[in-house]
Order: sequence, then C-alpha cells, then structure tokens
Amino acid sequence: MSGLDRLPLDALHRDLGARMAEFAGTEMPMQYAGVIAEHEQARSRAALFDVSHMGQVVLHAPAEVAAAALERLVPQDVAGLKPGRQRYGFFTNPDGGIEDDLMIANYGDTLRLVVNAARKAADLALLRAGLPEGVAAELLADRALLALQGPEAEAALAPLAPGAAAMRFMDVAEFEVAGVPAWVSRSGYTGEDGYEISLPADRAEDVARALLDRPEVAPAGLGARDTLRLEAGLCLYGQDIDSGTTPVEAGLGWAIQKARRAGGARAGGFPGAARILNEMDEGAARARVGLRPEGRAPMRAGVPLYAQQEGGAPLGAVTSGGFGPTVGAPVAMGYVPAGLARQGQRLFGEVRGRRLPVTVSDLPFVSASYKT
Repeated sequence: MSGLDRLPLDALHRDLGARMAEFAGTEMPMQYAGVIAEHEQARSRAALFDVSHMGQVVLHAPAEVAAAALERLVPQDVAGLKPGRQRYGFFTNPDGGIEDDLMIANYGDTLRLVVNAARKAADLALLRAGLPEGVAAELLADRALLALQGPEAEAALAPLAPGAAAMRFMDVAEFEVAGVPAWVSRSGYTGEDGYEISLPADRAEDVARALLDRPEVAPAGLGARDTLRLEAGLCLYGQDIDSGTTPVEAGLGWAIQKARRAGGARAGGFPGAARILNEMDEGAARARVGLRPEGRAPMRAGVPLYAQQEGGAPLGAVTSGGFGPTVGAPVAMGYVPAGLARQGQRLFGEVRGRRLPVTVSDLPFVSASYKT
C-alpha cells in the first residue's frame, strides 16, 4: 500500500494486531478482534476508533463573522449556534445536491469543522472560493482525532478528563485529556453515547494508550464503525448521499433549522435553496428508507430494487447494506419513489440474478442512546 497516507497512530494499530486496508487514501485499521466483537464492544461497553483521516478545518475569523460567511455555503443556522455547541450540516450545490456532510462547532472564539476524508481537498477549495475576504479556512495537518463510543464511554473518559462527565450530546469544550490539551465533543457516528477527541498528533498515542488501559475500552476498526452507523441509520457520504442527492430526499430536512427555511429570519441564501426549500414544502420524488431483507442474505450497496418479483424496471437501489449484529439480521438503506416509502411496503432486491423480498422499514434500526 505504498503511496497511502498513514495515521499518527499507525504503529500502535500494528502493535495491537490490526488488519490494515486502504480507505480514502489512508491505511486504516479495519478490525482487531473481529467486526462483530468490536461492534458488540461499542454497544455494551466502550470502543476506541481512530478517525484521524477525517479533515479538521479552522475558520480564522471571529465566530460571528465566520458564521455569517459559512451560511452562504450551508443551509444550517450557524449564526444561532451557541458557543460550546456543535451541529450537523452539509455543503450544498446549485442543484440542491450535497457536496459533503460535516460537523460545525462553535468554540467561542472560532468555528471548527470536521469534514469527510475523501472530500478534504474539495471542501477546502469550496470554502476558499466561497468565503469572503477576511475569513480564512485552514486544514489542520498536525492533529489526530479519536472517537470513544459506547455506554461506558463517560466512565472511561471522566477519570482522565473530569470535565467530560458534565457534557451533553453535541456539546464541545477544550480541556486536558490525560494531561494533553484537547478539543472534545460529545458526539459520534455509532448511535451510542460517546466523544470525539481532537488532539496534537504527536501526543495522540499517549492519550490512546491511556484510554485503552481503562478496563471498559477496547480498540475497534472501520468495519465495526460501518455496521454501527448502518444500524443507527446514519448516512455515509459517497454511498447514501452525494452531489446528486438533496437533503430532503435523504431524510435530512431536520438538519435545516427554522431560521433558514422559507419564512425564517435568514431563509435561503445557500446553494440550491430554491429546490431544497420547495422540496421541504412539497416533498421530494424519492426518499431514503430503511430496508429489511427477508432471510439471512445481506443486500449490499448497488442492489437494484423492484416493485415485483418478475418483470418491470428497477425503481431504486440499495446504497448501504450488510448484517446488523445487534439486530441479528440483514439491514440496508436505499432510495425508492416517495409513494413506496412507507413502513411495511414489500419490494424485491435482485441478488445474483434472483429477486428476493425486502420490506421497507423505519429508521433507525437501533435507537440512539445519546446523553441529552
């Protein structure tokens, strides 16, 4: 895998016996003890993920100035985001599609973003082209990002960072973790309670080892991260959402706050606003849905969906799918015409030339357990 980026914790992952593979141009740990064991670790105790491949961006301007500027590029209410809080957002394009999804955090003096690994360069270019003079975007190359996820995440982190226990879902704060200055958010990508910890890359191993020394914690790789996020009904950019998918089609209209909707204090003013706001009022032609294949065979990304077992053209497709360890059965997500996006609707997915039954299901498959 020559030519790929390596994580700051690359040596630690190899010491722990990780199976490494390429993801978004970086050698990443896929699994250690096995995907199912690591999935169950996150559901029952606490799992530590290295997500340092993600892009961490700082907007250099006072937070209120940066917020007004960023609202030109995203449909979120950034100006209303209070210090010490974070929210989910997405960059949109003139056609209403999603260029990337991201986290936006207000640390009081500045805004900090976390963007997807495969979109780092494109997002930085988008920011630099779209932000006004006086607001500079910097992609940080000297920071690591750890995700501690699971019902015992607080118990594991609090002895190393007492301020962590007082945080609630989507809070952000700066404090030391095991003696290392860090930016901490109470958030994650698993549906479980947990934290994401940004810290200097050259101190990441100290913090990771301190967390792994806790009896509640074990390492986990991208395999378990994917099964967890699928059960939680969370989108993966490039599969479930992309530049041709609108937020309304993806079921992400909840992430567009009232201030940016039609009639709101700062309605519109972002790329694709006309289409997105119209779809919020009138509905979209298609919708992302949960899917429950019958039997034990998973339906993975790309499986075409049909209204009937024989004949007819495909009406949609699976975008993410696999076996859900907590559900104990295959689960999937995909897009179907809005008229068929109702719980209990029976469809058929074509797997290796055979059309197998699949039922539309509500999302998520496993309810979130955030600390609110």
